[in-house]
Amino acid sequence: MRNPTINPAKPAARAGFGLSLKGRALRLLSGREHSRAELERKLKAHEETPGQLAQVLDDLQAKDFISEARVVESVINRRAARFGASRIKYELLNKGLGAEAVAEAVNSLKASELERARDIWRKKFDGPALDAAGRAKQMRFLAARGFGGDVIRRVVAQTEDD
Repeated sequence: MRNPTINPAKPAARAGFGLSLKGRALRLLSGREHSRAELERKLKAHEETPGQLAQVLDDLQAKDFISEARVVESVINRRAARFGASRIKYELLNKGLGAEAVAEAVNSLKASELERARDIWRKKFDGPALDAAGRAKQMRFLAARGFGGDVIRRVVAQTEDD
C-alpha cells in the first residue's frame, strides 16, 4: 500500500537538487579553492540561461570568493611535500590559472626542489641502491613525482654539494 503523505510527482531529494547556480558554486568553494576555469567547467551543465554562469562567477570574484592567488597557494601547500615543481606546474596549468602566476609559483618551488626530493626519497627508500636496476627504480620514482633530471641524479647519487 502506498503512503498518501508522499507526493509521487515530486522527485526524491538528493544532494545539490534545486540549488541555484550561485549555491552550487559556493558549495564547491566551501570544500576547497577552485579557479574560475574549474568552476566554469563544473557548473556549465547547470546554467539555465546564456551568460548566467559568467555573471555569477563575476559576482563571486568581485566578492573575493574566487582568488587565483589562493588557488596557487592551496595547491602548493597540499602538493609540495609530495611532488616536484614540474608536476605541480602541470596541475596548476590544468586548473586554468594564468601563466604568470604559474611561473612565479614554479620559481618559488625550484629553490627547495633538491631538499624536497631528498625528503621524499628518504621516506621511500632505505638507502642508496646497490646496483643499476635499483638506481633506475629510484630515478623513475622521483621522475614520476615531477622532479627534474639534475635533481634526481644528485639525490640518487647522494651528493651533498648544492
